[in-house]
Amino acid sequence: MSLKDHFCSSPWLHMRINNAGHYEYCRWAKKEQRLSANNIYNITPVEFFQQIMTPIRQDLLAGNLPAGCVQCTQMEQHNKVSGRQRQLLKVGVRLESFEKTLASSPWVPEFAKGGETMQLPQDWQIDLGNFCNGACIFCTPHSSSRLAVEFKKIGLANDLPPPNWTDDPALVQKFVDTLISSPHIQYLHFLGGETIITPAFKTILKALIQSGLHRTATIGFTTNLGIWRDDIVELLKQFQGVNLGMSVESFKSINDYVRYPVCLPTMFETMDRWLTIGKQHGWLMQFRITPTALTVGHMLDIYDHAWSHGIAIESCNFLDKPECLRPTVLPQEYRQPIIANLQNWIDKHVVDNNVVVNIRDPNVAKQQIVQDLQSYVNYLESEQDESWRLLDLVQYLKRLESNRGNSVLTYLPEYEELFRTAGY
Repeated sequence: MSLKDHFCSSPWLHMRINNAGHYEYCRWAKKEQRLSANNIYNITPVEFFQQIMTPIRQDLLAGNLPAGCVQCTQMEQHNKVSGRQRQLLKVGVRLESFEKTLASSPWVPEFAKGGETMQLPQDWQIDLGNFCNGACIFCTPHSSSRLAVEFKKIGLANDLPPPNWTDDPALVQKFVDTLISSPHIQYLHFLGGETIITPAFKTILKALIQSGLHRTATIGFTTNLGIWRDDIVELLKQFQGVNLGMSVESFKSINDYVRYPVCLPTMFETMDRWLTIGKQHGWLMQFRITPTALTVGHMLDIYDHAWSHGIAIESCNFLDKPECLRPTVLPQEYRQPIIANLQNWIDKHVVDNNVVVNIRDPNVAKQQIVQDLQSYVNYLESEQDESWRLLDLVQYLKRLESNRGNSVLTYLPEYEELFRTAGY
């Protein structure tokens, strides 16, 4: 196996802290394989990055594929821009000219240290906790306090998730001190829960501004478009760069079902406010989608809107869990019309070159949109049939509906026969 097949620069510049305060070596790594036994309660971010992550870096230098990295491999198989490609680009390495660009990368001296490093992260994903006003059906209790309460009520979970690390002001201050003392901080991406209503988000933004990091660091965050905060917007305006992710699955009513209880009128109103502010201040804006078996056939209106407004679409990876919501749960006879419809859209939206790595470049937004949609065509065409999970899907939806008082058939009447045969 050549170094090109698996090498990734991410562990030399990036790490993550999850909602419970566990450190993880990558934002894209498969959840079960993120080295999450180490926590901000008992080890510093510096110790984790410089010491605990060393074996991951050594594995990559040896040309091996760490167990958690399979999701990037899957993305690349379907010509979807992977986290690996994005991180390689940050150190000047491109897969199409790997050997040449690796040799000229300014990071070669760091790679030559055999996996050891005295660097500090320049790129963070900061999961603030599960405090959330939404209960998306593809989410988990660890990322939604509302879903956590619901899951326990209807018997899908026995216990509530552990406390959020950001509930402890001392831990937040400890983390902020690490950021402020880290040279070369480039990018901080915040997730929740719902980021803008999580108290620690405001606390950290204010601390970064007070320290002067707002002049050099770019802030990224994702919002579910179900709420607006003027005070947060005023803080964000002070940063030299803001990457705004807007979570939405469809502009049709099925969005109300999967992103319960956020409804379309609220979503559209909030989205328009973000788009207006973003354009005024030159923010990078993207639609963040999570295609599922319920929405993969109803997302082209988002691509239409993105195309006409020059806004990129970023779906971080192909949905892994809940397994029953993967688009591959749809039988082939349901997949094929969707594939044809998506491909027809691609054929009508011609771009000069649909090979894009830097999805943060607004100048290639249209190429990125086409490439992203093509990856879902490739995925639906080649991934194995998992229609045997339909029974699990129907049971899962029925449990949620027993508490929410709605019905998937109201939103997807075309799936009635399919769902009835699976026990709906």
